[in-house]
Amino acid sequence: MTVVVGVDGSGRTRRLGEIAAAAGRPVVPVIFTTVGELETLLAHARADGAMVVVDDAHRLPPDALRALAAAARGGTPMAIARRPTIDGPELADLDEAVAAAGTVETLGPLGTDALSALIAAATGRPATPEQLAAVHAASAGLAAVAEAVAAAPDGTPPALVARLQRRLAGPDRDAAELAVILALGLDLDDDVVCAAARLEPARAATATRALRDQGLLTPDGERMIPAVARAVLADLSPPERRRLHDTVAAALLASGADPVRAAEQLRAARARTPAAADVYRRAADRLRFAAPDRALSWYDEALNAGADPAAVSAGRAEAATLLGLPVDLDVATSSESETARLALVAGATAAHDGRAGRSAEALLSIGPPGPVLAVAALIATGQPEAARSAATGQGPLPLRRLAEAALAIGGPATALPLLIEAAEAYEQAPPAVTLPDLPHAIGALVAVTAGDTPTAEHLLERALDAGAGGPVAQNRHRLLLAWARLRAGRYDTALAELQRLAGAPLPGRDRLAFACLTAGIARRRGDIAQLRAAWELAEPVLARRAVDLLQLEMVEELLVAAARLRHHRRITPILDDLGAIVDRLGRPAAWAVSLGWIRLQIAVVGEDQPAAAAAASDLGGLEPSGARQQAQCRAAVRWAAALAGEVPPDDVLADAAELVAVELPWESSRLLGQAAIRTSDPSAARRLLERARELSRAEPVADESPQDAGRGGLSDREVEVGRLVLAGRTHREIGSQLYLSPKTVEHHVARIRAKLGAGNRAEMIAALRSRLPAEP
Repeated sequence: MTVVVGVDGSGRTRRLGEIAAAAGRPVVPVIFTTVGELETLLAHARADGAMVVVDDAHRLPPDALRALAAAARGGTPMAIARRPTIDGPELADLDEAVAAAGTVETLGPLGTDALSALIAAATGRPATPEQLAAVHAASAGLAAVAEAVAAAPDGTPPALVARLQRRLAGPDRDAAELAVILALGLDLDDDVVCAAARLEPARAATATRALRDQGLLTPDGERMIPAVARAVLADLSPPERRRLHDTVAAALLASGADPVRAAEQLRAARARTPAAADVYRRAADRLRFAAPDRALSWYDEALNAGADPAAVSAGRAEAATLLGLPVDLDVATSSESETARLALVAGATAAHDGRAGRSAEALLSIGPPGPVLAVAALIATGQPEAARSAATGQGPLPLRRLAEAALAIGGPATALPLLIEAAEAYEQAPPAVTLPDLPHAIGALVAVTAGDTPTAEHLLERALDAGAGGPVAQNRHRLLLAWARLRAGRYDTALAELQRLAGAPLPGRDRLAFACLTAGIARRRGDIAQLRAAWELAEPVLARRAVDLLQLEMVEELLVAAARLRHHRRITPILDDLGAIVDRLGRPAAWAVSLGWIRLQIAVVGEDQPAAAAAASDLGGLEPSGARQQAQCRAAVRWAAALAGEVPPDDVLADAAELVAVELPWESSRLLGQAAIRTSDPSAARRLLERARELSRAEPVADESPQDAGRGGLSDREVEVGRLVLAGRTHREIGSQLYLSPKTVEHHVARIRAKLGAGNRAEMIAALRSRLPAEP
C-alpha cells in the first residue's frame, strides 16, 4: 500500500509506474467510468491478487473514492497518487485507508543527481555546473518545469506557456486572477494581493492552494516559480500588462502601503503607467528631504512613466537644492502650493549662492513660512525693522525659534542659547522645507564670534552626525568646522576638514568660505603662492559685493590676504559694505569690534602705523560686553603702540595671554612677534619671541617638496628663510613671520650665501631658485 503525494509536474505518474513495476504482481489501473464498472474491476483485482493503481485520486467523484477506500480496507493491494490538498472527506478516508496499511511518499524538488540526469536527457550532453544552477533557479527543482527549461534554455519554453494556458483557462477563475498578480514576483502584503486579485482572503487562500497543487508555486508556497512567472507574463498582451500594473499600483495606494516600498515593487515589475507614475512621485516626495539623491531617481521614474512634469517640478527642485545641483526655477507648477515651494527653493538657493539680500526678497514674496525664513538674511544684510516684522509670521516651531534667535544676533552671547534651542527643535522635527541655512551653521558662526569654539564644534558635529540639511549642508558644516578649529589654533584638524572638500562642487557662499579658509591657512604658513590661489578663488565672489554680517569674520582672512598681495582696490568696497550693515544694525558692539579688528589687521600687514592707531582708537572707544571683544580691543591698542615702537613687555604678554584665552592664539603669536622685533630691549625681545614660538608650534607647515632633497646642505630654518627670500619678503617681514629679529634673519641669509657659494644677492637668488623652486 502506498500513497504518493506531489504537485502537478512533480513526477507522480512516473513514481506510480515504478511502484507498480516493483510490485511483482498483476496491476489494475483505475480508469473511472461508473461506480458499477469500478466495483467489477475491484472484484477482478481481488480475485487475481492484483495491485490497484489510482492516479490523480483527487479527481475522482466521492462515490468512487468510497468504493476504493472500502477495497483498501478489505485488503486489496493499492497505490494511489494525489495532490497535496485533501479537499473532501472521501479523499481523506481513502488516503487514511491506504496509508494505514502502507506508506506515504511525498515528492519534492529534484535533487542534484536527478536534475543533472534530466538536463542530460533533454540536451543530449552532461550538465555543466552553470546549467545545473540556472535550471534549478528557474524551475525550483520541479521536474516538469525543469525539463521544459532545459529543452529551451534561451527563452520562455513554448511547452510551458501552452501548459499554463491550459491550466489558467479552466473554470477556476480565482486561481487565474491570482496567478497573474503573483507572476510579477513582487513582495506584496496579503491585503494588497487580495485587493489586486479582487478576492476575499478566504477565496485567495483557496486559490493559492490551487496554484500550489498545480505546480506553479515554489515548494514553500511563497512565490511563483520563476520560469512559470515568465511564461504567465509572456502570454499577456501589452495592454493587459499595463492594466495589471495599474491594478497593483491602485491596490498599493489603497492599502496605505509605504510609497517607497510600493514604488520599489512597481519598478521591479517595470511598471510604466499613470498609476505607477503616481506611486513613483509619492515615493520621491517622501524621500526628497531624507534622501534627496534617491528622490531624484524616483522623480525620473515618475517622468518616464508619464507623470506631468509640472507635478514633480517643485519636489525635484527641493531635492536638487539639498544636493547642491543646479535648479531650474522657471518651470510650470501644478498648483499654488507647488509655486510657493519653488519660491522657498529660490530663497534657499540664493542664500547658498551667497546672495542673502536676494534670498530675503524671494522669501518675503510668499506666504508662510517664507517671512520667518527671511529673518536671518534680513539681519545679515542690515535690515532690522523688516526682520522684526517678518519674525511675526507663521511657520513650524523650529523656524520660529530660528527667527527669534536671528533677531538677537547683534549680541552673540544672547543669540547663542537661542540658536542652540533652534537647532534642537530642528533635530526633533525637521521642517519639510528647503532652508537658506540651518540653525547649526548660524549658531556655529555666532559661537566663533563669541569665542566659544566648543559650542560651535558641538553644533556642527551634531548636524554632521544627523546628516541634517542634505549633502550641500554637510559640506557647509565641514567648512564651518574647519573655520572654528582654524580660529582656535587647531590647524591639523582644520586642514583635515578642508582637504575632505578639495575638488567638491560648492555654491557661491561656500566657495567664499573655502577661499577664506585657504587664505587663513596660507597666512599662518606664510605661503604666498597659496595666498594668491585663495584670492583668485574668492575674487569673483567678492566682486559681486554680496557679503553679509555672518561672513564678516571669515572675510577677514581674505581682506588681510588682499592687503598682503597689494589688492587694495578690492578691500575698501567690501569694508564699506560691511560697515554699512553694522551701522544699519545700530553698531552692535560685538560686530563693530570684528570690523575694527579687520581694519587693524590690514594696517598691521601693511605696517601702516597711522591706520593701526586709528583702528585701535575706534576699538578703544567701544564698550563690548563679550570677553573676546574686550580682549581684542585691549590688544588692538597694544598692537598699534608696538608698531610705533612702544613695547612694554609685561603688558604685551598680558594682552597676548588674553587673546589666547579667548581662542585667538595665532593673533596672540603675531602680536608678540611684532612687538619683539620692534623693542630695543634684547631681554624683552627674547621673552616675547620665546612665548611667540611656543604659540607657533601648532601652526601649519608648508608641505615639503621633493626638490628639498637637493637643497644644498641648508638647514630647515635656512630653507624657511630662503623660501621667504624667494617670495620677496624683506628681513623685517621674514623676522615677523618666523619670530626672529631682523638681525638674526640677516645672519641666516649670510650663511645661505656661504653654503651656496654665491658671490652676491643675485647669485644667491639664482641658486635658491635652482634648489628651492618657488611654488607656482
